[in-house]
Amino acid sequence: MTWLLYGANGYTGTLVARLAAARGERPVLAGRSAEKVGALARELGLESRRFALDDPDAIRRGLDGVSAVAHCAGPFIATAGPMARACVNAGVHYLDVTGEIDVFEELHGLGDRARAAGSVLLPGAGFDVVPTDCLAALLAEALPGADRLDLAFMAGGGPSPGTAKTAVQGMGQGGRARIDGVITEVPFGWRTIRAQFPSGPRTVVSVPWGDVSTAYHSTGIGTITTYTAVPGGALRAGQALRLNQLLRLGPVRQLAEAVAGRAAGPGERRRARSRSEVWGRTSAGDRTAQATLRAPNAYALTADSVVRAITRLDSVPPGFHTPSTAFGPGYVTDLDAVTLSGPHLTPAE
Repeated sequence: MTWLLYGANGYTGTLVARLAAARGERPVLAGRSAEKVGALARELGLESRRFALDDPDAIRRGLDGVSAVAHCAGPFIATAGPMARACVNAGVHYLDVTGEIDVFEELHGLGDRARAAGSVLLPGAGFDVVPTDCLAALLAEALPGADRLDLAFMAGGGPSPGTAKTAVQGMGQGGRARIDGVITEVPFGWRTIRAQFPSGPRTVVSVPWGDVSTAYHSTGIGTITTYTAVPGGALRAGQALRLNQLLRLGPVRQLAEAVAGRAAGPGERRRARSRSEVWGRTSAGDRTAQATLRAPNAYALTADSVVRAITRLDSVPPGFHTPSTAFGPGYVTDLDAVTLSGPHLTPAE
């Protein structure tokens, strides 16, 4: 397979490019900056291409001779649609590393066209949302008939510039959950619960994570809330709501985005030292199922997953997929240094 890595000069894209080369893969590196992409390509001995995503003809030419695209250039709310549509038009497989609910829903809407074209659409092939999606699917299998799903994560090591800016934008837009099958706007931080992580129980606050979209498509469970742990447990629903209100103010949001954009992203030593954890629970009547997993740093897991997934897309039926519908719920345990505990059936709380 000849595959193209778009956004190769970004933080995540560079990690993917280096890991791919180390594993003997030969992706074509691409992006908007010929200088930055070309420098990385020369270092790794790879081909490079330069094209932007605001010209459909330029994207079409950029995909010439390519079988699959790993799309790592955000903000995905602006970039995923043009690239995914170009891939479908060309009969090319597509994956990305988004965590944005609206992007998942947009690409789900392209599923029929992708199926007819022979293209696989796999958004969320990194930390967003591989661990949570696979855990959700395992929990749904363990407790048939579950009607509620709670998912929580902790990701150590700090964010990249793109992730930090997306987080600020998301907080300014408020929260979302899936309630009775419908994605519903809710206050940011509208719920807090105790999650039983492998390292111990933590209070977690609700956030609009990608599984509000994807876990429904993977499991059919109609009520889904996603959470994250806040350092020190300091942020509760009240503080989260006030932060959300502040970030709705244009000048405040712009300042926060500018600060977030200066985030360097975790360096190699910090990635090696930091870990991530995921907890999930499904409920059906008076029964619950719970499971957890430990994983490497979120960016290390993302690079590992992208390089593994892109080479497997030819074996996936065409159309829209989540990680668990593409490769099965156990896919997450194929990744380096991931350990799973559960699912365990328990009385409902």
